[in-house]
Amino acid sequence: MAKTQLGARVDEDVAELARKRAADLGLSVGDYLARLVQDDASGLRARAVDAAARFLAEHQAIFDEAEAEAEAEDGRRPDSSRGARAA
Repeated sequence: MAKTQLGARVDEDVAELARKRAADLGLSVGDYLARLVQDDASGLRARAVDAAARFLAEHQAIFDEAEAEAEAEDGRRPDSSRGARAA
C-alpha cells in the first residue's frame, strides 16, 4: 500500500505522549496514528467507551460501597496513624 506524508501541529506534550505510546506498542509514530484513525473510523473506540460506561453504571453500587468502607476505615484509625498532633 502506498504511503503519504501528513503534517500536523500538536502541543509538545501530545507529541511526546504519541512517541512514548508508539514505542510501548512497538510501532512507529505514523503506524500508531494510523491505528488510532482506523480504530476511530471503525467505531472501535466508541464501542469501548460505551462498554466501559455500561460497566461502571452496572457496578456503581459496588464501587460506592468499597469507597464508603475505605472512608469508614480512615475515620476509625487512631489519631497517631494520621500524623503527629500537639499535646
